[in-house]
Amino acid sequence: MKLTETPAWQALNAHAATFSRRHLRDLFAADDGRFTRFSRSFDGLLLDFSKQRIDAETHRLLLDLAAAADVAGWRWKMLAGEIINHTEGRAVRHVALRAGDAAPPEVRAVLAQMAACCDRVHSGGWRGYSDERISDVVNIGIGGSDLGPRMAARALAAAQQPDLRVHFVSNVDAADIAPLLARLNPRTTLFIIASKTFTTQETLINARTARAWLLAAAGSEEAVARHFIAISTAREQTRQFGIADANVFEFWDWVGGRFSLWSAIGLSLALAVGWSRFTELLAGARAMDEHFATAPAADNLPLTLALLSLWNTDFLGAPTAAVLPYSQSLELLPSYLQQLEMESNGKQTDRAGESLAIPTNPVVWGAAGSNGQHSFYQLLHQGGRLIPCDFIALSDSDFPLPGHHRPLLANCLAQSAALAFGQTAEELRAAGVSESLLPYKLFPGNQPSSTLLLPRLDAYSLGQLLALYEHKTFCLGVLWHINSFDQWGVELGKTLAGRIERLLAGEYNNDNGKAFDASTQGLLSALGKKI
Repeated sequence: MKLTETPAWQALNAHAATFSRRHLRDLFAADDGRFTRFSRSFDGLLLDFSKQRIDAETHRLLLDLAAAADVAGWRWKMLAGEIINHTEGRAVRHVALRAGDAAPPEVRAVLAQMAACCDRVHSGGWRGYSDERISDVVNIGIGGSDLGPRMAARALAAAQQPDLRVHFVSNVDAADIAPLLARLNPRTTLFIIASKTFTTQETLINARTARAWLLAAAGSEEAVARHFIAISTAREQTRQFGIADANVFEFWDWVGGRFSLWSAIGLSLALAVGWSRFTELLAGARAMDEHFATAPAADNLPLTLALLSLWNTDFLGAPTAAVLPYSQSLELLPSYLQQLEMESNGKQTDRAGESLAIPTNPVVWGAAGSNGQHSFYQLLHQGGRLIPCDFIALSDSDFPLPGHHRPLLANCLAQSAALAFGQTAEELRAAGVSESLLPYKLFPGNQPSSTLLLPRLDAYSLGQLLALYEHKTFCLGVLWHINSFDQWGVELGKTLAGRIERLLAGEYNNDNGKAFDASTQGLLSALGKKI
């Protein structure tokens, strides 16, 4: 039976037909215990979803949908290591990366290798070709091999090692790597090449550029082994590059790139903040894993976030969702969640190979508060579009300068309230607003939002936060009956790019070039490649 034909989905459809026009003002007026009813706490985190456009009946029907989709059963399959990524024939075991003493032996071995590497670099034991200690580390990767450690290193900036600078390069555009190399010292720079297969085009182009830059200064191929680390499964390719086997960190096909921060992909983060803090990150994620595995459905934070997202997307018709962290340190979180959620669940084919014919993942976007208030919040308030928001705030600042954190928190709480309740004509008249200005100052409100309050931004709470959104993503995939762990949609563009690159290099004759569409042919002609 198609998802939209199931009794649970039909019940939600019928409920939405009558409920969707209700305003948050009315919902709060009818229930003075609404915050208590629609907020949940776990291990220092508070999730307030009382400003979502739901009532008790909505919540009950959403939980019925979760039961009908067998979220609990699929959760067990994932945690048990069953092959739930059926299109690629793989298990999904990123949770095992942070399982502590219960982690598989191969995981514990790589963690020990990472710890030893961190100790060598931080103690000054790792020396470059001129026998100088390492001062800079450059992570070269793309997608999950870049976004996770880059975001987390930025988030934990307050805890970074004082005598080591960690940088990130991902874009194949030379404008990414060239300015960085220009200000680094080849004698004291260590590169981490993060590519599971060691064939990722963008990563390998940047890696070869870094290698050539090093050799131009060192003058000997032997220097490569002292300045390059690889995170890869392709030992033959890493050896050909010149990387010593001892400096290659294992990576498994049961870890998807966007779920890989907890693996050796996190080495650059561990170097940035220290090994003890990296283990705290794993511990925070492990605590959320245990909550997700054991908490009842009605109290389960990841499932709650997933159900609210599905309700807003498929029953209230919201095409996008904003992530608004009121923390400059979390400024890269929206970009990280774009990949996590949109690459996982931006699909229209269910597990049976049938078309869903309904929207799945919303377009995820956002920016750090309070900067966003001075750019796109105008549209949130008066633009006429339904845009659910996740506000994220910290009880205590990670950079506690006097006079900063209180106004930041005030803005966060004020914006979520303004989006929910708006401003009526009666309120404006009571405030003395003229009738000529009144239409311009009306705020319709009724924009749904959740607020996630963290006690602080440290490695443990960041681990909790990221695991929370990982499990939310998993739950949404189960609810939509899709496989969240493949990404076939990126393959076509890669294939076409390879063909076009060969044409740009002159490897195609005129007839081959005509295989492309008229628009692509016109653009190639404008670039000087006549076909």
